[in-house]
Amino acid sequence: MGIAVRLNAVSKMFGSFAANSNISLSVEEGTIHALVGENGAGKSTLTKIIYGIHQPTSGEIAIQGKTVRFTSPREAIKAGIGMVHQHFMLVPELTVAENIILGHEKSRLFRSLPLKSAKALIRKDAEAYGLAVDPEALVASLSIGEQQRVEILKLLFRQASIMIFDEPTAVLAPSETDRLFATLRSLRNKGKTIILITHKLDEVLAVACTVSVMRKGEIVGTVPASSVTKAELARMMVGRSVLLRVTNPPPTPGETVLNINKLGFRTPKGEERLRDFTLKIRAGEIYGIAGVEGNGQSELLQALWGLAPEGTIISGDAKLNGITLIGKSPRKIAMMGVSLTPENRLRHAVILDYTVSENLIFGRHRERSFHRGIGFNQPALNRYAAEMISCFDIRCTLPAHQPIRTLSGGNQQKVVLARELNRPGISLLILAQPARGVDIGAIETIHKKIIEARRSGMAILLVSSELDEIIALSTRIGCLYKGSIRHEFSEEEVELKRKKENEFEKEIGLHIT
Repeated sequence: MGIAVRLNAVSKMFGSFAANSNISLSVEEGTIHALVGENGAGKSTLTKIIYGIHQPTSGEIAIQGKTVRFTSPREAIKAGIGMVHQHFMLVPELTVAENIILGHEKSRLFRSLPLKSAKALIRKDAEAYGLAVDPEALVASLSIGEQQRVEILKLLFRQASIMIFDEPTAVLAPSETDRLFATLRSLRNKGKTIILITHKLDEVLAVACTVSVMRKGEIVGTVPASSVTKAELARMMVGRSVLLRVTNPPPTPGETVLNINKLGFRTPKGEERLRDFTLKIRAGEIYGIAGVEGNGQSELLQALWGLAPEGTIISGDAKLNGITLIGKSPRKIAMMGVSLTPENRLRHAVILDYTVSENLIFGRHRERSFHRGIGFNQPALNRYAAEMISCFDIRCTLPAHQPIRTLSGGNQQKVVLARELNRPGISLLILAQPARGVDIGAIETIHKKIIEARRSGMAILLVSSELDEIIALSTRIGCLYKGSIRHEFSEEEVELKRKKENEFEKEIGLHIT
C-alpha cells in the first residue's frame, strides 16, 4: 500500500508564531488517519496546508508520491483532495444536485447546466456508498445528517481520493454518527484515504486505523488506533494524566427554582419552534436537555434570556422563583438571579479586542467594588482577575493588557464560565454548549466547576449536543424533539444507566431522532 500524503519538515509561521513546526507525517492510502490535539495544537492549520488554503513557510508536501505546492483549494481539488468543513459549505436555496456541481459545472458560457447527467452520477454514488439523498431536494429541507451526505457526495463528484473531515460529528445525533462511520468505512474499503480531525477520542478508537497526536504545533506521536487507549491518547495530547469523567456525587435537590409550563415559541415567520415545552428544575440539580441541534434549543434560550426577535409569539410561561421571565430584558433577568453562557461565545459572550480582565467583569462592571471615583479600581480588578485565572486555570500572560482574542477557544470559554459562575446572587445557571470546541484538558476543569456550582445549591439548565457531557453532568435528562420534551429520564434512571454510557447514549438517541 502506497503513501497518499507525505509531509516532510513542514512548518507554518504567522509572524513570529509557529502554528506548525517541523512536521513530518505519512498517511497511507486506503486508511482512516485521525489527527487529534488540544485547541491551538495546529491541526486545522496543517489540514489547511494540505488543502491549499495556507502555504507552508518551509518543508515539502507530496501527494501520491508527487511533490506539490498548492496555492489554492482549487489546485488541491484537481489533485484529488477534498475537504468537508465543520460548518457546511452549502447554499440552502439550491437543490442537492445544484450544490454538488457548484464550482464544478463543466458547462460553456450560455449553455445550460448538465443537471440530468449530474443527477444520474449522484444517484450512482449515493447507492454505492449508502448516502441516501434526493438530488432534487432543496438543501434547506434536509436534516444535518443529510446535508453532510451532500458534502461527501460533492467530494465523490469531484473524484476526490483523499478526503479531509473536520469535526464531522459535532452536530450529529448518535444514529447519524453511526451512519457516518459506516460511510467512512465504506469509503476506506473502496480505496479512499480519510484524514479525520476530531476531539472525541471514543470516535477515534472506533473508526480510525492510525492516530497522530499534535501538541503545540508538533507531532508528538503516531500510533495504530488498535494499540492505544483513550487515557493514553489524552495524556499524549495534554502532557499529563487527564480525568476523562469527573466525579459526580448524588444530588440533594431543594425547592423548585425554574418552572416552565407549556411554553410555546412561534417565529415572526409563523414557524412553531417550541410546543407545550414543560419542565421544572430544583436547586442543587442539573437538568440536561439532549437533542439534535435545531429542535428548539436556541429558541428556548431566547425565551428564557429575553432575546426573542420582535414579532415572536410566546405562549405559556417560565417562572424563576415564582416570577415570570417572559417579556423581560436580559438585564432585568440577570438582576433576578439568572446567569447564561450562550451557544456562541464569540457573538454573545466576549468582546475579542477587550482584555481578559475586562471580559471577566462584563455584567459586573457597575459594581462598586470594581470602581474608584469615575474610573475602575484597577488593583481590585487585577486581584479579581488573578483569582479567577488561578481558580479556572485560564492560560494567559498579561490579563490586564492581553486581548481575549489571543487565547485559545478553551481558555476563552473558561473566562466566560468564571464570569458567569461567580456572579453574586445567582440561583439559575443556564449553560449552552459549555464545552463546545474545547479540548479535553479544559473540559475536565469546566466540568469540575459545573459540578461544584450544582453542589453549592445552584439550579442548572444544561443544553448540549454532546451526549457524553449530558450523561456525565446531569441529574435528570429531558430528550428534546421538534420543540417538546419527548421523554424524561428520572434521577434514579440517570444514576443507574450512567454506568453503561454507550448503551445510555443509544437509548437517548432513540428519543431525539
